[in-house]
Amino acid sequence: PTWCPALFQMSGSQPQMGRGVPCLRCRGLCTGFEPHSWRKICKSCKCSQEEHSLSSELDDDRKIGRLLSDSKYATLTARLKGGDGVRIYKRNRMIVTNPNISGKDPTFDTITYEWAPPGLAQKLAMQYMELIPKELQPVAGTDGAFHRRRRLTRQLPLYDQDPAQCRGLAEGEQKLMEEFVKKYKAEALGVGEVALPGQGGGGKEQEKPQDKSIDPGRAPESPNGALESAAPAGHYRCETCKQPVPGDCPVVYADRAGYSRQWHPACFVCCRCAEPLVDLIYFWKSGAAWCGRHYCESLRPRCAGCDEIIFSEDYQQVEGLAWHKKHFACLECETLLTGKPFALANASLLCTTCSQSRV
Repeated sequence: PTWCPALFQMSGSQPQMGRGVPCLRCRGLCTGFEPHSWRKICKSCKCSQEEHSLSSELDDDRKIGRLLSDSKYATLTARLKGGDGVRIYKRNRMIVTNPNISGKDPTFDTITYEWAPPGLAQKLAMQYMELIPKELQPVAGTDGAFHRRRRLTRQLPLYDQDPAQCRGLAEGEQKLMEEFVKKYKAEALGVGEVALPGQGGGGKEQEKPQDKSIDPGRAPESPNGALESAAPAGHYRCETCKQPVPGDCPVVYADRAGYSRQWHPACFVCCRCAEPLVDLIYFWKSGAAWCGRHYCESLRPRCAGCDEIIFSEDYQQVEGLAWHKKHFACLECETLLTGKPFALANASLLCTTCSQSRV
């Protein structure tokens, strides 16, 4: 089995989490993660939480489980026995075994992909992987797996979906945030599916009747195998690069975009940051796919101090950046800078004293 819920443990990601975890960017210069009371950074080296890779795989699966539950993608989650009704992501791992016949006795090389598109025959899933740059393939123990985990932290911050993880919410704002999350789950959140061109949404009408109305690009099913030949060669084009899509290569579909659109696996990226959409999780808005981070920021400002979405109408703005009033403070000495002189360096605020001592 590719999914093992027995390993699951309850773990609250409170600031104590990950204390002492080394920084991947500082490589030995940082003494280990020292949580800040409200910034999402290490007090010791000022690098972000994602540079310290704080969450475990189980934390990640639990976070995505939370995101997809109460949405039409809840089938990608499972309820755990004894897990307080918590749903966890049924992440599809793929284990590929290749015989190695160079020696006298054949041995087997096993490669584990930490994530693969669900519901596919292994041949098609492997074709999908080969269409992604090698350094991004999530093979266990490689940079590709590490980049996937990092994109999960960056694109889908837990504090964009769980008010309990937010330090910046004022009284009465929790309800606003709950409504915000409920709305994006109903209107924008999606998970891409992988299929051959012209076969997106195949056989899924019973599950998702709402897709029928936005399904102009699917060829009609026919018993004599005319499905493949229904579209002339080169008829399908990738939404991002506009290049033709070969009929025998898997593509990504986004049901919120309708099945007349498809993407090359390497082209299914956020329209704002151009990062590949982690585990094909996207947010659909204005005719384009967004990562969770940039979708939320397109609706409400994000605090440059604590990295959380701002739900107050009263916040500080400087040079296109926004801060909660209580977080408009010097990065070094934490002095509140409202109404005081300050310097802005790489989106970080410094009081005049700290700014001079840095030079």
